[in-house]
Amino acid sequence: MGAVHLTTEQVDVAVVGGGPSGLAAATALCKADVGKVVVLEREAEPGGIPRHAKHQGFGLRDLRRALSGPRYAARWAEIATGAGADLRTETQATGWTDAGALELTSPRGRSLLEARAVVLATGCRERPRAARLVPGARPQGVLTTGALQQLVYLAREFPGRRAVVVGAEHVSFSALLTLSHGGARTVAMVTEHPRHQTLAAFRAGAAFHFRAPLFTRTMLTGIRGSQRVEEVELTHLDTGQVRRVACDLVVFTADWVPDHELAVLAGAVLDPGTRGPTVDAALRTTRPGLFAAGNLLHGAETADVAALSGRSVAESVIRYFEGEPWPTSRVPIECEAPLHWIAPNAIVALGPPSHPRFRLRAREILGSRQVEVSQDGRTLWRGRVKRLMPGRSARLPGGWTAAVDSDGGPVVVHVVV
Repeated sequence: MGAVHLTTEQVDVAVVGGGPSGLAAATALCKADVGKVVVLEREAEPGGIPRHAKHQGFGLRDLRRALSGPRYAARWAEIATGAGADLRTETQATGWTDAGALELTSPRGRSLLEARAVVLATGCRERPRAARLVPGARPQGVLTTGALQQLVYLAREFPGRRAVVVGAEHVSFSALLTLSHGGARTVAMVTEHPRHQTLAAFRAGAAFHFRAPLFTRTMLTGIRGSQRVEEVELTHLDTGQVRRVACDLVVFTADWVPDHELAVLAGAVLDPGTRGPTVDAALRTTRPGLFAAGNLLHGAETADVAALSGRSVAESVIRYFEGEPWPTSRVPIECEAPLHWIAPNAIVALGPPSHPRFRLRAREILGSRQVEVSQDGRTLWRGRVKRLMPGRSARLPGGWTAAVDSDGGPVVVHVVV
């Protein structure tokens, strides 16, 4: 058989991902009149994860109002289409041609899309049970938060009665609420850390409304059951004490992995900490014309923070179209343990930064600590950073970037002992 001829379309910007960051980027680009902007979304509806998170609180930073997840998602879709973006749902970018065009698959068939610039806004996902190497049986009733929310809010199913939630981050408490809406009682939350990593108000509300016990310094070490989950084994990391809890549902939360497959196929360098593409302050990857935004860069920030990242990347795309050259070299930013990652994670000498603040995560709960940024033994900045922990980002000011030697070694971020 001969080669299949695929139709090729040319646009100015292709945004891959119709979540908050992608829709915000498309909106800003359309308002700047950069040309034809296409948003590619693999799901049937745009809006990303907020579509199936029915609690309130979305949109405070970006839309300046509190909305439910579905309403927030719908609002951003309305704003993007109103600005002129072409939203194409059920359309997945599966790879790249040798010439740099995106390969698309949709119910309409396969096609190619050539763009002057591509913005990856593909977000992140939670690690499932298999990737966490949790031993035990393989019964039904083991989910991630995303799968749980889709079952409860989209499919209207009731997945179980007694649940154990693994994790104690923001999304873990969102899972607690979803379980309540689905008719399940949370009989235990477990975290390997000495305390939760969410807002104190969230934890207090969960304790008051749901009476869910939180077991700290505890790991889920086994799942038991034949057809359905029957119980789990919880092990205290300090004492070795084993506790068995009867349940029929296990929800794995957090432990995020960026959806970086397209970035990898594009040959973009990944950051070893975030596991998303390496980007500079303008959210440029190492591949010319390829930008990245939102939770693809770091798993996971809130939806409104992702949307603000989309606005930032739009500014960079506009400058690129105006002739700003693509950097040919960059200085990486590295984190020393117990710090985990920083984003953005590279410095270049070209152009003004469109991302003036950096987000910093730690591998363990450190609280408020002195942090130093240095290069080749030279201190660029030193100051106190509050709330260093896993699951929530601390902010690091970016004024020190002007002092970086573009011909020097890596910039190193470390905790001052």
